[in-house]
Amino acid sequence: MTHTGRVLIAADKFKGSLTAVQVAEHVTAGLRRARPDVEVEALPVADGGDGTVVAAVAGGFERREVTVTGPLGTPVTAAYALRGDTAIVEMAEASGLQLLPEGRFAPLTATTYGSGELLLAAVEAGAKTVVFGVGGSATTDGGAGMLAALGARFLDADGQPLAPGGGPLSELATADLSGLDPRLKDVEIVLASDVNNPLTGPQGAPAVYGPQKGASEEDVATLDAALAHYASALAEAIGPRATECAQAPGAGAAGGIGYGALVGLDATFRPGIEVLLEVLGFAPALERADLVITGEGSMDAQTLHGKAPAGVASAARAAGKPVVAVCGRLAIEESRVAEAGIEAVYALSSLEPDPEKSMAGAGPLLEEIAVQLAETHL
Repeated sequence: MTHTGRVLIAADKFKGSLTAVQVAEHVTAGLRRARPDVEVEALPVADGGDGTVVAAVAGGFERREVTVTGPLGTPVTAAYALRGDTAIVEMAEASGLQLLPEGRFAPLTATTYGSGELLLAAVEAGAKTVVFGVGGSATTDGGAGMLAALGARFLDADGQPLAPGGGPLSELATADLSGLDPRLKDVEIVLASDVNNPLTGPQGAPAVYGPQKGASEEDVATLDAALAHYASALAEAIGPRATECAQAPGAGAAGGIGYGALVGLDATFRPGIEVLLEVLGFAPALERADLVITGEGSMDAQTLHGKAPAGVASAARAAGKPVVAVCGRLAIEESRVAEAGIEAVYALSSLEPDPEKSMAGAGPLLEEIAVQLAETHL
């Protein structure tokens, strides 16, 4: 089907090769090569995981940098985004896998302390609403590090503060949330994630996401037991809500930091892409568009479960706007993509089947793909 007029590019990053901003630039260049008079609006998107702050800054937020404690306890520079009294805080900036040295995982000891420091910086800057994007974490500490940075205390049987990480939570004797920064009470915190797992159990954070953070089978069992113990210690401290939060969707997000946000910060859980489209002003941009182009690096079964392209397609379909997608590789039947409301998918792998070459040359390949797309759809 061909569409004329204005194109809205609302794509996520191609992980490992292009940021969401670069994806929009290359697609724009390709479209203009084929149709020089095309009107293009770019609104890079993200689903709450790594790249969320970059997308917010591209959407008009101000980038703020702060030095915080990284996942291994060493200082890192982390950014958050601010516009008016709304902040976008991305836990991966402070506690993400990408901050670990090559090949060095710390499944039992990586901490979310820096994520707490990052939240505090946003509150100190005057944020009254914080969109807390969680994903891409190096950690499985149930958000204990984050809460400790915000004033909570987690002590062992000798009354000493616990060592950082999920492993030491098995030694937790006393949990005390009474010292949490009082300013947090006046801040609305939205837990933005595409993960609705509970904290523990077969679908919990350690079992499902521990292995990609370097956890062995033994580590997974240790972490699962430690997080279950942590939840029961919190139940002793604040009552049954702590147990309910552990089962709630999103509790298992980013190594259980979702749980820390739900139980300690009264956060509301929402699909990341939904919240971000709202905050970035997607609806008015959609109204101005005649065709929407979305995408991400790998379109697979996960894409249909709350990833950025599915969220964009669902909003566009509700507004009666056609959607096509670009991606690095397509690892799912086109019929399933069509069910999500995407009428065609253009994959770089159709031009360059070698994944390494495709990732290395993603920019120019994406321009070629955009030319094809323009010839068919514009």
